[in-house]
Amino acid sequence: MINTILVGFGFSATTFHLPFLKELDEYNVVGVVSSRPDDVHHHLPNVHVYASLEAALQSEATLFIITTPSHLHKDMVEACLKAGKDVLVEKPAFLTVAEGEALRHLEENSQGIVNVFHNRRMDGDFLTVKALLEGAEVGNWKVFESRFDRFRPVVRDRWRENAGPGAGILFDLGSHLIDQALVLFGVPDRVQADVMIQREGGQSDDGFFVTLHYGEKRVYLRSNPFIAGETPRFELHGTEGSFIKHGLDPQEAALRDGNLSPDVLETGTLTREETSALAIEPGRYVDFYRELAASFIARRPLVPLSDAILTTRVIELARLSSDEQRTIDY
Repeated sequence: MINTILVGFGFSATTFHLPFLKELDEYNVVGVVSSRPDDVHHHLPNVHVYASLEAALQSEATLFIITTPSHLHKDMVEACLKAGKDVLVEKPAFLTVAEGEALRHLEENSQGIVNVFHNRRMDGDFLTVKALLEGAEVGNWKVFESRFDRFRPVVRDRWRENAGPGAGILFDLGSHLIDQALVLFGVPDRVQADVMIQREGGQSDDGFFVTLHYGEKRVYLRSNPFIAGETPRFELHGTEGSFIKHGLDPQEAALRDGNLSPDVLETGTLTREETSALAIEPGRYVDFYRELAASFIARRPLVPLSDAILTTRVIELARLSSDEQRTIDY
């Protein structure tokens, strides 16, 4: 088993990580870094609670899962690598390409390896889109659109929405959408973007519309906090047809209710000569954690820092494109 310490114990740690750590035989949670020991012991009565990462790094645990606010990620990954520990870090793993390159260089000279937590590579609808592309089910694809809209018109007082490094929806949801696009299509030729603050009193970006150019093909990635009705989650259009899927992958909602395997049958619409319902592949967050364990054993990252660097490069170009109102070569 992999002796594991959770760094941070908020929503992400208790919802996206802890259920799988407790369920799978590959992991053994031996500690948590938190300032709220009572909360930790409510979920994990017998684990040691550390007041700091520095103290936890003195333990014999080999895997550290970093779930703290984004601006802390880079320094914490660096500390873990210097101690020879393996890391799973929430996205964004760092805030600039330069920081990512520095971490990758450090990793090359460390006994530890780093994985980035891009669990949405295991969303069922994303896996379905990937299979459709691999099978050329819509012919030669021309347009792909990925949306993650919400109706949150009022700013909340939390670090993700306040001013400061690592805040904003482009780092938060945008990291997922960009990573998925890069997995499907590779790096783009050019980036064009509108990154915006639209809510009254907003201190960090709350919406974006990013266009990735692949020759004549286009990928549209967007999010907005004023969408009260349901919009398509994915659209894929090509020379022989279209695929459209509404609604979010049900795994997150199920995890909030303590269910690791939601029994929800989702469908999308595939239109070629005729229109028909297409069953969505089941999501596999649990497989992400299984493959993660195998990656640490094999010493080959499942989602390496190099992938996160590509995503961060798109984020940097998107902000520059939005500021200068122009399309920028990748």
